[in-house]
Amino acid sequence: MDVSISNIRKLKELSGIGLTDAKAALVEAKGDYNKALEALRKKGITKAEKKGDREARAGLIDSYVHNGRIGVIVEVNCETDSVAKTDTFKSFVHEIALQIASMSPLYISEVDIPKKDFNRVRNEAMEHVKAEGKPADINERIVNGQVKKYFAEVTLLNQVYIKNEKQSVADFVKENIAKTGENLIVRQFKRLELGVNE
Repeated sequence: MDVSISNIRKLKELSGIGLTDAKAALVEAKGDYNKALEALRKKGITKAEKKGDREARAGLIDSYVHNGRIGVIVEVNCETDSVAKTDTFKSFVHEIALQIASMSPLYISEVDIPKKDFNRVRNEAMEHVKAEGKPADINERIVNGQVKKYFAEVTLLNQVYIKNEKQSVADFVKENIAKTGENLIVRQFKRLELGVNE
């Protein structure tokens, strides 16, 4: 099977494997870049994941205001000031601000979800499923699916990246970890919308 050289290079850069291995992974995935990357992740061989434990305390705070109605301020960390000053990193941080403005996440990742919020969503889903009269043996499965879907939509890293619907924000972060060679962390954000109180 023919696979594009651009996808081979992109996979090589992100995973840290050789060109031959990158091509083999793409051939195995029938040319599907996302499936090849996922297969490599499952094998635990992408270099982006390996950088994930490194300390990241340098970085930038960026802001974005959309039509004077939506405002975002976000802190994204990297490991060194030299990377924080690069156009690649500045562009990445701005893209995260745009994502937050557009998709209104409530949390950065699953670990940021307060137990009370999780329980509230789960209880509401359970009440709704019970009210529909679904068989009791499938209630739990339906509720788990609904809760997972809800939090995927309001958790920044699990959201679909607005500029590539085949990619999650977490994948976009990993792509930029590979580009910069440093661990990158979305540390905190605040989103304001005119006339809307949280």
